[in-house]
Amino acid sequence: MPLNRLLTLGVGVCAVATLTLPAASASAAPSTHRTGGSLVLVGGALADDNSEIYGDIVRLAGGPGKARIGIVTAAAPVPAEDPDADTPDCNNSVCNGDYYADLFRTYGVADAQWIPIDLDHPAAADDPAVVRQIESMTGFFFGGGDQYRYVTTMTRGAPQRDSAALAAIRRKLRHGAVVAGTSAGAQIMAGRDMITGGSTEPGLRDGAKPGYFDDPGVLGYLPHGGFGFFTAGLVDTHFSRRGREARSIRLASDTHHQRVFGLDENTALEVTGVGGRAQSLRVLGQRGVSVLDLRRARVTDHGGVWGIEGVRWSRLTAGDAYRAAGWRTVVAAGKPAVTPADGPCDVAPSTDVFYDYAMVGLVEGLAARRGCASVGGTSYEKNPQWEAHLTPGAGFAAYRGQTATTFTGVVIGIAPA
Repeated sequence: MPLNRLLTLGVGVCAVATLTLPAASASAAPSTHRTGGSLVLVGGALADDNSEIYGDIVRLAGGPGKARIGIVTAAAPVPAEDPDADTPDCNNSVCNGDYYADLFRTYGVADAQWIPIDLDHPAAADDPAVVRQIESMTGFFFGGGDQYRYVTTMTRGAPQRDSAALAAIRRKLRHGAVVAGTSAGAQIMAGRDMITGGSTEPGLRDGAKPGYFDDPGVLGYLPHGGFGFFTAGLVDTHFSRRGREARSIRLASDTHHQRVFGLDENTALEVTGVGGRAQSLRVLGQRGVSVLDLRRARVTDHGGVWGIEGVRWSRLTAGDAYRAAGWRTVVAAGKPAVTPADGPCDVAPSTDVFYDYAMVGLVEGLAARRGCASVGGTSYEKNPQWEAHLTPGAGFAAYRGQTATTFTGVVIGIAPA
Protein backbone atom coordinates (compact mmCIF):
# COMPACT_ATOMS: atom_id res chain seq x y z
CA MET A 1 0.00 0.00 0.00
CA PRO A 2 1.49 3.41 -0.91
CA LEU A 3 2.31 5.98 1.77
CA ASN A 4 -0.07 8.61 0.42
CA ARG A 5 -3.68 7.87 -0.47
CA LEU A 6 -4.12 10.07 -3.55
CA LEU A 7 -7.28 9.33 -5.53
CA THR A 8 -8.72 11.34 -8.42
CA LEU A 9 -11.40 9.27 -10.13
CA GLY A 10 -14.76 9.69 -11.78
CA VAL A 11 -18.19 8.66 -10.60
CA GLY A 12 -19.27 5.08 -11.16
CA VAL A 13 -22.58 3.25 -11.19
CA CYS A 14 -24.29 2.65 -7.86
CA ALA A 15 -25.38 -0.79 -6.72
CA VAL A 16 -26.79 -2.09 -3.46
CA ALA A 17 -25.48 -5.08 -1.51
CA THR A 18 -25.90 -6.62 1.93
CA LEU A 19 -23.49 -5.29 4.57
CA THR A 20 -21.89 -6.78 7.62
CA LEU A 21 -21.10 -4.04 10.11
CA PRO A 22 -18.39 -4.03 12.75
CA ALA A 23 -19.71 -3.94 16.27
CA ALA A 24 -20.43 -0.47 17.60
CA SER A 25 -19.39 0.48 21.10
CA ALA A 26 -22.16 1.21 23.56
CA SER A 27 -20.30 4.22 24.89
CA ALA A 28 -18.02 6.85 23.42
CA ALA A 29 -15.32 8.97 24.97
CA PRO A 30 -16.79 12.25 26.21
CA SER A 31 -15.95 15.40 24.28
CA THR A 32 -13.87 18.14 25.83
CA HIS A 33 -15.36 20.79 23.51
CA ARG A 34 -18.08 23.07 24.83
CA THR A 35 -18.61 25.29 21.80
CA GLY A 36 -18.73 22.79 18.97
CA GLY A 37 -16.42 20.30 17.39
CA SER A 38 -13.30 20.51 15.25
CA LEU A 39 -12.24 20.12 11.64
CA VAL A 40 -8.84 19.06 10.31
CA LEU A 41 -8.70 19.81 6.58
CA VAL A 42 -5.68 18.32 4.78
CA GLY A 43 -4.60 19.35 1.28
CA GLY A 44 -3.86 15.79 0.14
CA ALA A 45 -0.76 13.55 -0.03
CA LEU A 46 -0.91 13.05 3.74
CA ALA A 47 2.13 10.98 4.68
CA ASP A 48 1.58 8.06 7.02
CA ASP A 49 4.36 9.31 9.30
CA ASN A 50 2.92 12.82 9.69
CA SER A 51 2.47 12.41 13.43
CA GLU A 52 1.72 16.12 13.86
CA ILE A 53 -1.51 15.86 11.86
CA TYR A 54 -2.57 12.31 12.76
CA GLY A 55 -1.73 13.00 16.39
CA ASP A 56 -3.85 16.16 16.31
CA ILE A 57 -6.86 14.24 14.95
CA VAL A 58 -6.48 11.63 17.69
CA ARG A 59 -6.09 14.32 20.38
CA LEU A 60 -9.22 16.13 19.23
CA ALA A 61 -11.14 12.83 19.20
CA GLY A 62 -10.39 12.21 22.87
CA GLY A 63 -6.73 11.18 22.91
CA PRO A 64 -4.84 7.87 22.76
CA GLY A 65 -6.74 5.04 24.36
CA LYS A 66 -10.05 6.92 24.11
CA ALA A 67 -10.45 8.14 20.52
CA ARG A 68 -12.79 6.13 18.29
CA ILE A 69 -12.37 7.00 14.61
CA GLY A 70 -14.91 6.24 11.88
CA ILE A 71 -13.29 5.96 8.44
CA VAL A 72 -15.30 7.15 5.43
CA THR A 73 -13.95 6.30 1.96
CA ALA A 74 -16.97 6.76 -0.28
CA ALA A 75 -14.96 9.06 -2.59
CA ALA A 76 -12.79 6.12 -3.68
CA PRO A 77 -13.58 3.63 -6.45
CA VAL A 78 -15.37 0.45 -5.47
CA PRO A 79 -13.41 -2.83 -5.65
CA ALA A 80 -14.84 -3.76 -9.06
CA GLU A 81 -13.30 -0.58 -10.52
CA ASP A 82 -9.85 -1.32 -9.05
CA PRO A 83 -7.63 -3.54 -11.23
CA ASP A 84 -5.38 -4.10 -8.20
CA ALA A 85 -8.24 -4.97 -5.84
CA ASP A 86 -6.78 -8.31 -4.78
CA THR A 87 -3.18 -7.15 -4.46
CA PRO A 88 -1.16 -5.16 -1.89
CA ASP A 89 -1.43 -2.18 -4.30
CA CYS A 90 -5.22 -2.04 -3.98
CA ASN A 91 -6.80 1.40 -4.05
CA ASN A 92 -10.53 1.19 -3.42
CA SER A 93 -13.15 2.03 -0.81
CA VAL A 94 -12.88 -1.23 1.13
CA CYS A 95 -9.12 -1.65 1.27
CA ASN A 96 -8.61 2.09 1.89
CA GLY A 97 -10.97 1.87 4.83
CA ASP A 98 -9.02 -1.04 6.27
CA TYR A 99 -5.75 0.73 5.58
CA TYR A 100 -6.71 3.91 7.41
CA ALA A 101 -8.21 1.95 10.30
CA ASP A 102 -4.92 0.08 10.74
CA LEU A 103 -2.97 3.34 10.44
CA PHE A 104 -5.01 5.09 13.12
CA ARG A 105 -4.44 2.13 15.43
CA THR A 106 -0.69 2.77 15.19
CA TYR A 107 -1.44 6.23 16.63
CA GLY A 108 -3.03 4.69 19.73
CA VAL A 109 -6.77 5.04 19.18
CA ALA A 110 -9.13 2.85 21.16
CA ASP A 111 -10.78 1.75 17.95
CA ALA A 112 -11.02 2.61 14.25
CA GLN A 113 -13.74 1.25 11.95
CA TRP A 114 -14.66 1.61 8.31
CA ILE A 115 -18.10 3.20 7.82
CA PRO A 116 -19.37 0.94 4.98
CA ILE A 117 -20.77 3.55 2.59
CA ASP A 118 -19.61 3.67 -1.04
CA LEU A 119 -21.00 3.61 -4.57
CA ASP A 120 -21.80 -0.09 -4.17
CA HIS A 121 -23.71 0.66 -0.95
CA PRO A 122 -25.35 4.12 -1.17
CA ALA A 123 -28.39 2.88 0.76
CA ALA A 124 -26.14 2.18 3.74
CA ALA A 125 -26.12 5.92 4.43
CA ASP A 126 -29.72 5.52 5.63
CA ASP A 127 -29.22 2.23 7.47
CA PRO A 128 -30.01 2.53 11.21
CA ALA A 129 -27.12 0.14 11.98
CA VAL A 130 -24.69 2.49 10.22
CA VAL A 131 -26.13 5.44 12.13
CA ARG A 132 -25.59 3.57 15.41
CA GLN A 133 -22.01 2.86 14.37
CA ILE A 134 -21.48 6.58 13.66
CA GLU A 135 -23.02 7.57 16.99
CA SER A 136 -20.43 5.41 18.79
CA MET A 137 -17.50 7.37 17.31
CA THR A 138 -15.67 10.43 18.65
CA GLY A 139 -14.07 11.39 15.35
CA PHE A 140 -14.23 10.79 11.61
CA PHE A 141 -11.72 10.69 8.78
CA PHE A 142 -12.76 11.17 5.14
CA GLY A 143 -10.37 9.77 2.54
CA GLY A 144 -9.49 11.11 -0.89
CA GLY A 145 -10.83 10.44 -4.36
CA ASP A 146 -13.63 12.37 -6.06
CA GLN A 147 -15.63 14.66 -3.78
CA TYR A 148 -18.68 14.28 -6.00
CA ARG A 149 -18.90 10.64 -4.90
CA TYR A 150 -19.50 11.88 -1.36
CA VAL A 151 -22.37 13.95 -2.71
CA THR A 152 -23.92 11.01 -4.56
CA THR A 153 -23.59 8.56 -1.67
CA MET A 154 -24.24 10.71 1.41
CA THR A 155 -26.78 13.30 0.25
CA ARG A 156 -30.20 12.85 -1.27
CA GLY A 157 -31.79 14.45 -4.33
CA ALA A 158 -31.12 17.72 -6.11
CA PRO A 159 -31.36 19.74 -2.87
CA GLN A 160 -28.58 17.52 -1.43
CA ARG A 161 -30.50 16.71 1.74
CA ASP A 162 -28.57 14.92 4.47
CA SER A 163 -28.75 11.16 4.52
CA ALA A 164 -29.26 9.69 7.99
CA ALA A 165 -25.52 8.99 8.22
CA LEU A 166 -24.52 12.54 7.26
CA ALA A 167 -27.07 13.98 9.69
CA ALA A 168 -25.54 11.82 12.44
CA ILE A 169 -22.01 13.04 11.62
CA ARG A 170 -23.29 16.63 11.62
CA ARG A 171 -24.77 16.10 15.10
CA LYS A 172 -21.53 14.57 16.34
CA LEU A 173 -19.56 17.55 15.04
CA ARG A 174 -21.93 19.98 16.70
CA HIS A 175 -21.49 18.19 20.03
CA GLY A 176 -17.71 18.05 19.99
CA ALA A 177 -16.45 15.38 17.59
CA VAL A 178 -13.60 15.99 15.16
CA VAL A 179 -14.18 15.59 11.43
CA ALA A 180 -10.99 15.32 9.37
CA GLY A 181 -10.39 14.72 5.69
CA THR A 182 -7.66 14.71 3.06
CA SER A 183 -7.89 15.87 -0.57
CA ALA A 184 -11.51 15.17 -1.64
CA GLY A 185 -12.22 14.40 2.02
CA ALA A 186 -11.28 17.98 2.89
CA GLN A 187 -12.95 19.51 -0.18
CA ILE A 188 -16.32 17.98 0.70
CA MET A 189 -16.34 19.94 3.98
CA ALA A 190 -16.84 23.16 2.00
CA GLY A 191 -20.01 25.22 1.84
CA ARG A 192 -21.74 26.62 -1.24
CA ASP A 193 -20.03 26.57 -4.65
CA MET A 194 -17.73 23.64 -3.87
CA ILE A 195 -15.31 23.01 -6.72
CA THR A 196 -15.87 19.75 -8.62
CA GLY A 197 -12.87 19.91 -10.97
CA GLY A 198 -11.16 21.81 -13.74
CA SER A 199 -7.65 22.68 -14.88
CA THR A 200 -6.31 26.20 -14.58
CA GLU A 201 -5.76 27.57 -18.10
CA PRO A 202 -9.10 26.60 -19.70
CA GLY A 203 -10.80 27.56 -16.44
CA LEU A 204 -9.33 31.05 -16.64
CA ARG A 205 -10.39 31.34 -20.26
CA ASP A 206 -13.93 29.97 -20.03
CA GLY A 207 -14.88 30.74 -16.44
CA ALA A 208 -16.66 28.60 -13.85
CA LYS A 209 -19.76 26.56 -14.67
CA PRO A 210 -22.25 24.96 -12.25
CA GLY A 211 -22.30 21.17 -12.27
CA TYR A 212 -20.11 18.11 -12.42
CA PHE A 213 -18.29 17.50 -15.73
CA ASP A 214 -16.42 14.54 -17.21
CA ASP A 215 -14.25 17.01 -19.15
CA PRO A 216 -11.29 17.81 -16.83
CA GLY A 217 -10.85 21.16 -18.54
CA VAL A 218 -14.17 22.54 -17.27
CA LEU A 219 -13.95 24.55 -14.04
CA GLY A 220 -17.03 23.11 -12.36
CA TYR A 221 -18.71 23.77 -9.04
CA LEU A 222 -21.81 22.72 -7.09
CA PRO A 223 -23.94 25.71 -6.10
CA HIS A 224 -25.36 23.76 -3.13
CA GLY A 225 -21.78 23.03 -2.09
CA GLY A 226 -20.43 20.15 -0.07
CA PHE A 227 -21.39 19.24 3.48
CA GLY A 228 -21.09 22.85 4.66
CA PHE A 229 -18.97 22.12 7.73
CA PHE A 230 -16.50 24.88 6.76
CA THR A 231 -18.02 28.15 5.59
CA ALA A 232 -15.30 30.78 6.06
CA GLY A 233 -14.48 30.70 2.34
CA LEU A 234 -13.99 28.49 -0.68
CA VAL A 235 -11.63 25.53 -0.28
CA ASP A 236 -9.11 24.08 -2.74
CA THR A 237 -6.61 21.25 -2.21
CA HIS A 238 -3.20 20.15 -3.61
CA PHE A 239 -2.96 23.90 -3.87
CA SER A 240 0.56 25.14 -4.59
CA ARG A 241 1.86 21.78 -5.85
CA ARG A 242 -0.69 21.82 -8.68
CA GLY A 243 -0.64 25.61 -9.10
CA ARG A 244 -4.31 26.10 -8.27
CA GLU A 245 -4.05 29.71 -7.13
CA ALA A 246 -5.40 31.05 -10.42
CA ARG A 247 -8.29 28.60 -10.85
CA SER A 248 -9.45 29.35 -7.30
CA ILE A 249 -9.33 33.07 -7.98
CA ARG A 250 -11.46 32.65 -11.11
CA LEU A 251 -14.00 30.48 -9.27
CA ALA A 252 -14.21 32.93 -6.36
CA SER A 253 -14.63 35.88 -8.72
CA ASP A 254 -17.34 34.17 -10.78
CA THR A 255 -19.30 33.01 -7.71
CA HIS A 256 -18.85 36.24 -5.73
CA HIS A 257 -16.79 34.81 -2.88
CA GLN A 258 -14.35 37.12 -1.14
CA ARG A 259 -12.03 34.50 0.33
CA VAL A 260 -10.34 31.21 -0.61
CA PHE A 261 -8.41 28.81 1.61
CA GLY A 262 -5.85 26.87 -0.42
CA LEU A 263 -4.51 23.76 1.33
CA ASP A 264 -1.04 22.50 0.42
CA GLU A 265 -0.16 18.80 0.45
CA ASN A 266 0.79 17.10 3.72
CA THR A 267 -0.51 20.23 5.48
CA ALA A 268 -3.66 20.82 7.53
CA LEU A 269 -5.92 23.65 8.56
CA GLU A 270 -7.28 22.90 12.03
CA VAL A 271 -10.55 24.61 12.95
CA THR A 272 -11.74 24.37 16.55
CA GLY A 273 -14.97 25.64 18.08
CA VAL A 274 -16.98 24.82 14.95
CA GLY A 275 -20.50 26.09 15.42
CA GLY A 276 -19.51 28.35 18.30
CA ARG A 277 -18.78 32.07 18.46
CA ALA A 278 -15.02 31.70 18.82
CA GLN A 279 -13.75 29.55 15.96
CA SER A 280 -9.98 29.25 15.91
CA LEU A 281 -7.90 28.38 12.83
CA ARG A 282 -4.28 27.27 12.78
CA VAL A 283 -1.89 25.48 10.41
CA LEU A 284 -0.06 22.19 10.94
CA GLY A 285 2.26 20.18 8.71
CA GLN A 286 4.92 20.50 6.05
CA ARG A 287 3.89 23.29 3.66
CA GLY A 288 1.29 26.05 3.92
CA VAL A 289 -2.31 27.22 3.75
CA SER A 290 -2.94 30.15 1.40
CA VAL A 291 -5.63 32.75 2.06
CA LEU A 292 -6.75 34.69 -1.02
CA ASP A 293 -8.62 37.93 -0.28
CA LEU A 294 -10.78 39.28 -3.13
CA ARG A 295 -12.45 42.13 -1.25
CA ARG A 296 -10.57 44.76 -3.26
CA ALA A 297 -10.08 42.74 -6.43
CA ARG A 298 -11.16 44.19 -9.77
CA VAL A 299 -12.05 42.16 -12.86
CA THR A 300 -10.47 43.52 -16.05
CA ASP A 301 -11.33 43.10 -19.73
CA HIS A 302 -8.66 42.59 -22.38
CA GLY A 303 -10.48 42.57 -25.69
CA GLY A 304 -13.15 40.27 -24.28
CA VAL A 305 -10.68 38.11 -22.35
CA TRP A 306 -10.98 37.96 -18.57
CA GLY A 307 -8.37 39.27 -16.15
CA ILE A 308 -8.18 40.37 -12.53
CA GLU A 309 -6.13 42.73 -10.37
CA GLY A 310 -5.81 43.41 -6.66
CA VAL A 311 -6.15 39.91 -5.16
CA ARG A 312 -4.32 39.88 -1.84
CA TRP A 313 -2.45 36.73 -0.85
CA SER A 314 -1.19 35.51 2.52
CA ARG A 315 0.38 32.11 3.18
CA LEU A 316 0.39 30.60 6.66
CA THR A 317 2.74 27.81 7.70
CA ALA A 318 3.03 25.50 10.72
CA GLY A 319 2.09 27.22 13.96
CA ASP A 320 0.49 30.29 12.36
CA ALA A 321 -3.11 31.17 13.19
CA TYR A 322 -5.83 32.98 11.29
CA ARG A 323 -8.62 35.14 12.69
CA ALA A 324 -11.35 34.70 10.10
CA ALA A 325 -13.71 37.33 11.52
CA GLY A 326 -11.00 39.99 11.34
CA TRP A 327 -9.27 38.70 8.18
CA ARG A 328 -6.02 38.64 10.12
CA THR A 329 -2.94 36.40 10.00
CA VAL A 330 -1.18 35.76 13.32
CA VAL A 331 2.40 34.62 12.72
CA ALA A 332 3.68 32.08 15.22
CA ALA A 333 6.00 33.47 17.87
CA GLY A 334 9.68 32.96 17.20
CA LYS A 335 9.59 32.90 13.41
CA PRO A 336 12.37 35.22 12.16
CA ALA A 337 11.48 37.84 9.57
CA VAL A 338 13.12 37.53 6.17
CA THR A 339 15.61 40.40 5.72
CA PRO A 340 15.94 41.32 2.03
CA ALA A 341 19.41 41.59 0.56
CA ASP A 342 20.55 44.79 -1.14
CA GLY A 343 21.04 44.89 -4.87
CA PRO A 344 19.01 44.52 -8.06
CA CYS A 345 16.17 42.07 -8.51
CA ASP A 346 17.51 38.83 -9.99
CA VAL A 347 14.35 36.69 -9.73
CA ALA A 348 13.89 34.98 -13.09
CA PRO A 349 10.36 34.99 -14.55
CA SER A 350 8.62 31.60 -14.40
CA THR A 351 7.66 29.95 -17.67
CA ASP A 352 5.19 27.62 -15.88
CA VAL A 353 3.75 29.94 -13.26
CA PHE A 354 0.67 27.85 -12.44
CA TYR A 355 2.49 24.67 -11.38
CA ASP A 356 4.68 23.10 -8.69
CA TYR A 357 5.06 25.92 -6.13
CA ALA A 358 6.13 28.38 -8.84
CA MET A 359 4.17 31.32 -7.41
CA VAL A 360 5.36 30.54 -3.86
CA GLY A 361 8.95 30.54 -5.13
CA LEU A 362 8.45 33.89 -6.84
CA VAL A 363 7.18 35.45 -3.61
CA GLU A 364 10.15 34.02 -1.71
CA GLY A 365 12.39 35.73 -4.26
CA LEU A 366 10.41 38.96 -3.93
CA ALA A 367 10.94 38.90 -0.17
CA ALA A 368 14.66 38.12 -0.45
CA ARG A 369 15.62 40.97 -2.81
CA ARG A 370 15.24 44.62 -1.82
CA GLY A 371 15.34 45.72 -5.45
CA CYS A 372 12.29 43.71 -6.55
CA ALA A 373 9.23 45.82 -7.27
CA SER A 374 7.43 42.96 -9.02
CA VAL A 375 7.95 39.32 -10.02
CA GLY A 376 5.91 37.00 -12.19
CA GLY A 377 5.74 34.66 -15.10
CA THR A 378 3.62 33.08 -17.79
CA SER A 379 1.59 29.90 -18.07
CA TYR A 380 2.92 26.82 -19.83
CA GLU A 381 -0.29 26.53 -21.84
CA LYS A 382 -0.59 29.00 -24.71
CA ASN A 383 -4.21 28.86 -25.86
CA PRO A 384 -4.33 31.52 -24.59
CA GLN A 385 -1.19 32.12 -22.56
CA TRP A 386 -1.62 33.82 -19.20
CA GLU A 387 0.62 36.12 -17.22
CA ALA A 388 0.67 36.51 -13.44
CA HIS A 389 2.44 39.34 -11.65
CA LEU A 390 3.08 39.58 -7.92
CA THR A 391 3.82 42.84 -6.12
CA PRO A 392 4.37 43.78 -2.47
CA GLY A 393 1.27 45.42 -1.02
CA ALA A 394 0.57 47.11 2.30
CA GLY A 395 1.88 44.97 5.14
CA PHE A 396 4.07 42.81 2.91
CA ALA A 397 6.37 40.67 5.06
CA ALA A 398 7.87 37.19 5.08
CA TYR A 399 8.95 34.88 7.91
CA ARG A 400 11.03 31.71 7.92
CA GLY A 401 9.42 28.58 9.33
CA GLN A 402 11.17 25.27 9.85
CA THR A 403 9.97 23.79 6.56
CA ALA A 404 8.20 26.62 4.67
CA THR A 405 7.94 30.40 4.36
CA THR A 406 5.08 32.47 5.78
CA PHE A 407 4.20 35.67 3.95
CA THR A 408 1.50 38.34 4.00
CA GLY A 409 0.46 41.27 1.84
CA VAL A 410 1.27 40.00 -1.68
CA VAL A 411 -0.93 41.40 -4.47
CA ILE A 412 -1.76 39.15 -7.45
CA GLY A 413 -2.74 40.24 -10.95
CA ILE A 414 -3.65 37.85 -13.78
CA ALA A 415 -4.18 38.77 -17.44
CA PRO A 416 -3.76 37.24 -20.89
CA ALA A 417 -0.12 37.47 -21.97
